[in-house]
Amino acid sequence: MQKIREIEKDLIKKELPDFKVGDQVRVLVRLKEAEDKYRLQPFEGLIIAKNGMGIKTSITVRKVSYGEGVERVFPVNSPNVDSIEIVKKGRVKRSKLYYLRKTVSQKASKIEGI
Repeated sequence: MQKIREIEKDLIKKELPDFKVGDQVRVLVRLKEAEDKYRLQPFEGLIIAKNGMGIKTSITVRKVSYGEGVERVFPVNSPNVDSIEIVKKGRVKRSKLYYLRKTVSQKASKIEGI
């Protein structure tokens, strides 16, 4: 078990900001276009859930795009996640913000502007 922890310690990204549930973030995702070409695509939204710990940490980011709610789950330590930037800090009292899924898009955009 100790050897697994040592291996995981080397694979964890160290340059990540201190983000929490309720923060609005911009996640830059590496997308492969050609055999040896990559581009960065931003996904900006609100963190509604944070799961796991250590190398298995993942975040669920939700945004409203053209009146439709879109959610993506990002493994934080994945090589496809280039960087995570905090756009705006949020202050919430819950650890999971799943209630935002039920809100109408106009209400959700107001709430997501925390």
